[in-house]
Amino acid sequence: MPGLLSFFERVKEKRTPPVCTAVIVAAGSATRMNGIDKILAPLGELPVLVHSLFAFQDSPSIQEIIIVTREDQLTDVSRMCRDYALDKVSKVVVGGATRPESVRNGLREVRADATLVAIHDGARPLVTGKLIEQAVAQAHRTGAAAPAVPLTDTIKRVEGDLAVETVDRAPLRAVQTPQVFESGLIKGAVEKAIADGAVLTDECAAVERLGMKVVLTPGSRENIKVTTPFDLLLGEAILQSRTKGVAAP
Repeated sequence: MPGLLSFFERVKEKRTPPVCTAVIVAAGSATRMNGIDKILAPLGELPVLVHSLFAFQDSPSIQEIIIVTREDQLTDVSRMCRDYALDKVSKVVVGGATRPESVRNGLREVRADATLVAIHDGARPLVTGKLIEQAVAQAHRTGAAAPAVPLTDTIKRVEGDLAVETVDRAPLRAVQTPQVFESGLIKGAVEKAIADGAVLTDECAAVERLGMKVVLTPGSRENIKVTTPFDLLLGEAILQSRTKGVAAP
């Protein structure tokens, strides 16, 4: 009987709308931006980070936003939240020396009743509400989800400057953010990754290390990450195409 009751409790929990906190990671050094501070750089009429924040502010799937940024940006980012009336932002915290440490700093501030956490790159300003909601809904069902797109370029394995093998791209995907996880799962996974000294480029890798599978949801080619000055030009083109009602798959 206790086991049966536990089963029905889990079913009930899955039917209850989740409380989801978004942790927006914007603590990078922007070394490839030629001196441009990418999260504060203008994209259209708004800074890059504000585009990202508005997507989560407007999403009904998100109840809280935590921003992780560099110490020298705390004042500017906090002022930005006030100026743009981003009332879902509950805290702006300082990041760490590595991405996992920055994510951990954000996770430690997540509200106690959050059942899911969506971790998003602050430098992905063109994320859409639909993309967010699909990932949150899937994570609520399965515990871990992330948007992804198929690769379109031919992929080579190299040794030095030599191409030594053409890799089959059919089973490969480019994974984006937000990556959404059960709160306890991602907190434990990130803590373990840091303790083990694991080098990670995303949070899916942290939960994969625990043997957890991540379900992939539809990503978008418009959901670019601003990494170089060229990406700002590409972002401007995407914004202009959206005003004309043209969207990439």
